[in-house]
Amino acid sequence: MLHEYRDEIHELKQSNAHFANIFDKHNELDKQVEDAEAGRTILTDVELETLKKEKLLLKDEAYKMILDYKNSQA
Repeated sequence: MLHEYRDEIHELKQSNAHFANIFDKHNELDKQVEDAEAGRTILTDVELETLKKEKLLLKDEAYKMILDYKNSQA
């Protein structure tokens, strides 16, 4: 997720527990989506779509936090 911000992500994970939780939850959902799409886990279309939407919301929140952090460092 957001590999171009690797340094900022590392700093935020160390200094911001909320960001670390968001990041970990996003990765957990990413794994669940990947497993469902590969057929390793059975989910309905609605369940899969719900996971994808939740994952996207977390990514958006993390991205905003990264940009805020980056701007505060400038």
